[in-house]
Amino acid sequence: MTVILRCLSGVRRFSRSPVEIMSNRTDSSSFEPSGEPSQTTINGTVLAVQANFYRVRVDSAPQDLATLAFPTHSLLCTRRARLKKIGQRVMVGDRVRVDEVDWQGERGAIAAVQPRSSELDRPPVANADHLLLVFAIEQPRLDPYQLSRFLIKAESTGIPVQLCLSKGDLATEPERQMWHDRLSAWGYPPLVISVESGLGMEALHHSLVDRHTIISGPSGVGKSSLINYLIPALALRVGAVSGKLQRGRHTTRHVELFELPAGGLLADTPGFNQPELICAPNELMQYFPEIQQVSAAHTCQFDDCLHDHEPNCAVRSSVWE
Repeated sequence: MTVILRCLSGVRRFSRSPVEIMSNRTDSSSFEPSGEPSQTTINGTVLAVQANFYRVRVDSAPQDLATLAFPTHSLLCTRRARLKKIGQRVMVGDRVRVDEVDWQGERGAIAAVQPRSSELDRPPVANADHLLLVFAIEQPRLDPYQLSRFLIKAESTGIPVQLCLSKGDLATEPERQMWHDRLSAWGYPPLVISVESGLGMEALHHSLVDRHTIISGPSGVGKSSLINYLIPALALRVGAVSGKLQRGRHTTRHVELFELPAGGLLADTPGFNQPELICAPNELMQYFPEIQQVSAAHTCQFDDCLHDHEPNCAVRSSVWE
């Protein structure tokens, strides 16, 4: 048995310029020199990356500037040439050191990137410690095969996964219970939510506090609506589901971190419908919690068993979907 899965990569298009996305200012004068750069070095977190600009949320203002009308909450930064020369990539979620801060102009230069606790290429996010996988129960209807592919990719990141079923108000209580029982048997007890009725939203709020969460899932499952509910001030664009194909339309075009009111960061990522990755057959079993559970309790006859056609296979003889 050969399992070949490849990641899909799409072309990202932006309706706004890098300056509009990365800065809250709209006047061109905001990019003109407005004061002498400070010699203070500060630390911060990269919230967004666009072209050669990086929006960095500063940890705290220097005490000697705290009483002024500035400093700002975030800075528009560039990357020092030295980092480019050594091939140091700056990603959304990176913890960075910023030099030559111009508080009045709200600018700075990223001088160093701190070691990462985690790193993903697709989506390009660093230091995440929580992956929230969102699927809709209805509109579009939950596809177990598609969900399996997303779960495999999520497990391959090594980041703890939480499964969330949106649009719970569109399903009956027996349907919600059926999906809960079925997916719990997979090893992923789902949190059923609805931004329309508020179902499960309080529990979701608590699970996100003080964590760096990546929201992922197919297009059209309500990720942008969910973020708008959690952070009302954002007002992200929301797309409708295609009536004929029952597929969502892409509304998120780039990765960006948003701050949660109660603490924590939320990374919205572009939606896609068929995530794939290259995975050897002997690695695939590592991404199924139910296989790991059976393997821990029972032993197959062969150490290199692929749980396909081998005799005396403990996994195939067990009851699992």
